[in-house]
Amino acid sequence: MQISSRFTIAVHILTCIDTLKDEMPLNSETIAGSVGVNPVIIRNLFGKLKKAGLIIVLRGGNGGVTLAKPLSEITLLDVYRAVDSVEDGKLFHFHANPNAACPVGRNIHHVMDGRLDEIQDAMEEKMQSMTLADIVADTKRCIKDEKQRA
Repeated sequence: MQISSRFTIAVHILTCIDTLKDEMPLNSETIAGSVGVNPVIIRNLFGKLKKAGLIIVLRGGNGGVTLAKPLSEITLLDVYRAVDSVEDGKLFHFHANPNAACPVGRNIHHVMDGRLDEIQDAMEEKMQSMTLADIVADTKRCIKDEKQRA
């Protein structure tokens, strides 16, 4: 099982918005060029990020996109929840029909459900402690290091 790429693309989008805001127009086409995906994917994620209150999409004229709140107020959990909705709020999905005639099948939910909840809680707690400010600061540091090496 793997979390979809929507999460990492959304983090990439938000990082571009802050890092490149003074260098180029920020619309789905330019951001798609950075991410390496079709602009339709970016526009779809713009809709999800806007609905979650993380970005403002500007229409008409030059258009573009901007952050709706400070980087320090946007956690990775906020981004994850905005774009990677999981069924019933559960990251892990159990196979549908364990065999009740088998002693393992009868008990596997009982044995695993709490553990899976603990794993998801730990992941969400860690994501809540990381902000876009952390990501952008590290990205800008990498860009600066690249320029110094060049």
